This record gives sequence, structure tokens and C-alpha cells, in this order.
Amino acid sequence: MTVTPDLLLEAYRAGVFPMAEHRDDPEMFWVDPRKRGVFPLDGFHISRSLAKTLRRDAYRVTRDAAFAQVIEACADRSETWINRDIRILYEELHKRGHAHSLEVWQDEQLIGGIYGVCVGSAFCGESMFSRRRDASKIALAWLVDLLRRTKFTLFDTQFITPHLASLGAIEISRVQYRRELARALTHNADFLSEPLAASGHEVVQRNTQTS
Repeated sequence: MTVTPDLLLEAYRAGVFPMAEHRDDPEMFWVDPRKRGVFPLDGFHISRSLAKTLRRDAYRVTRDAAFAQVIEACADRSETWINRDIRILYEELHKRGHAHSLEVWQDEQLIGGIYGVCVGSAFCGESMFSRRRDASKIALAWLVDLLRRTKFTLFDTQFITPHLASLGAIEISRVQYRRELARALTHNADFLSEPLAASGHEVVQRNTQTS
């Protein structure tokens, strides 16, 4: 079966997403995890050390400024599920306004980022990368702040890792995920409707989960 951008969007609305076995694999397969990782948007955890990094503002964050570079960086690792066809599909979704990225820059170099797909009021996070300490955490903090202000109700991380769990991600059942996704599909949120935060200090200030 040929996977088109339209079919890919329908898959997300049904709760499944594609992966490949490795970078050079010409095939992809659909994944429907029994346990799903999600970020409660009111439960993102900013540690004291991350808050200090965010407030320092020794970086710059942009939105949709380098989508292709972000997905390329996410695939630039020894083991990846992002093959050529997946990259092409998501770049097409980006062109159509359904996939977005946040980029973290320092000294005009791309040091971190994250990208994902929007369906209804769900943001389905696909992958992220970090080339310097805390760069992916900065991207996540700014993303959660933006999702909250643009009225998203579900932030799907697909799977949970110790890194994501330390920031507040939790694991829910497939049944519960489908219920939350169904609710999220009842209305649309606009990823571009609000500006990014003015500073990392503002991100920390708005987040009530600091410790």
C-alpha cells in the first residue's frame, strides 16, 4: 500500500503512526502501542536546573524555521526509524500546514529541536534531538508552553522514556488514549495562532510545575 500524506493524517486520527526498521529500510509499518506515552499539558516538570537554563536565555527558539533540518537531525543517529519515505511524507505534511517544528539555536547553530503532527487539538510528537546539553528539554518546555496557549488538549509522545518521564510524561492504556484522542478530534487547535514566548523566563513563569 502506498502511504500518502492524506492516508498518514487518517492514520493519526485513528491513533496509529508509521515507523521503519532502520534508515535504509524501503518499507514502513503501522504502530499502535498497547501503552502510550503522553504529556499532561498541566504537568510538565521544570527542575531547578532546567529553570536556570531557561531563564539564562543563552539560546534562540524558532517555529517552523527549519523543519527539514530538524527531521534530518532526528534521523542522524546510529539507530533510527526515520527512513527516506517517512522524511518525504512529513515534509509534505509540513508544507500543507499539518506538521510543525520548534528549533533551538545557539551561536546561529541548530542545537536542538522537535517536530510533530497536529490533528484536531492533539499534537503528536514524532521525534526530537539535542546537540548540546538540555537543548531538547528547552524545546519541550517552549513547546508545552505554546500548546497550552494555543488550546491543545493532548500531547502524544507515542512511547515513554526515562528522559520524558523525568519531565512529567506518563503512560496510559491504548483504550484511554483512544478516548482522549476522540475528544481532541472534536475541535481544532491552531499551532500558529499565538506567538512563541518572549523569553525562557516567561516560559518558566507561566509553568506552575517548577520545583
